[in-house]
Amino acid sequence: MPDIKAEKIEKYLETVFKKKVKLLFMRELGKEPEAKELKAYGYGVPILLEIEMDGEKMSVVIESMAAGQFGHEHFSDRAQVMLWDYDTFNRLPRHAKAIDVGAFINDGELISVGNADEFFLLMDFIEGEGYFKDLERIKSSGGMTDLDIEKAKALSDYLADVHKSKKNEPSLYIRKIRDTIGHGECIMGIADSYPEKFEFIDSRLLERIEKKCIEWRWRIKPLTHRLSQVHGDFHPWNILFRKDIDFTVLDRARGEWGEPADDVASMTINYLFFSLQRYENLEGPFERLFILFWENYLKKTGDDEILNVVQPFYAFRGLVIASPVWYPRLPLKVRKKVFRFIENILASKRFNYKNVNKYLI
Repeated sequence: MPDIKAEKIEKYLETVFKKKVKLLFMRELGKEPEAKELKAYGYGVPILLEIEMDGEKMSVVIESMAAGQFGHEHFSDRAQVMLWDYDTFNRLPRHAKAIDVGAFINDGELISVGNADEFFLLMDFIEGEGYFKDLERIKSSGGMTDLDIEKAKALSDYLADVHKSKKNEPSLYIRKIRDTIGHGECIMGIADSYPEKFEFIDSRLLERIEKKCIEWRWRIKPLTHRLSQVHGDFHPWNILFRKDIDFTVLDRARGEWGEPADDVASMTINYLFFSLQRYENLEGPFERLFILFWENYLKKTGDDEILNVVQPFYAFRGLVIASPVWYPRLPLKVRKKVFRFIENILASKRFNYKNVNKYLI
């Protein structure tokens, strides 16, 4: 595949903005700026572009997807993700804005879609600090501030507001539940990414979890009245905070409509994850944030039924945080506790958010 050249980026941006565009510099996100003539970029790397139009500077991001596991093996898989992102990003409150969806063609040109080699997304660049940095600070210090409490409440408020939007389309809900079990990015795809044998984890353990999740699919599949607007990947790495509780969300995934429990599980399991690394249980500030998030969400939504639905979504997110692919240096005792949580919560018909530690025994 060809590299992405600076002059072709300028040409493409001029077709999008209908103005003369000067590329000042480009860099991989998270790296220092480099002169544009010194660097060409390959697919799968988010690129920050600083450009100038009509004497004014602005920053945008080109994001593409490299081939790989988790259901991204085929060109059509990756194209679907980019097209889906473009279709849904701008309809979610507080989400970073998508500007265009385009494609690379085989000579390195960027077009606004045709003989595509790979698709990409052009979107706003958002300033801010990832919410995971707050959780890392709390893990290191063992303490939290009033602002930490306000941030957790703001995120819970946000989900409660997002999930108010409902849709009467049963097939979308059924597909969401099916995809949670069988999609390459979800339970079966994550399980397939585990090594054949890693520490205490083997195929029998993963098979047992998959079978339990299939049972849960048939239990919650009829609950189509729950179909709601969702983010779809609401975790601390996809939330950027600026001053106080001003934040923007990134990278909503897997569609516009789904099960609210997915978003709630995706965020709250991270309070457990960081707490396990410090305390080996859900304790201290992380327990307070976990319960606060749940209590505020339940108060705002009145969705008591979610406690009977969240179990397979916690299993999905548990497989992610226990993954040796994503977290190869995770302490063995933490990984074991996450798997106890997964198996015990799948065996529980109703989730008790006030006593999470009983699922760790």
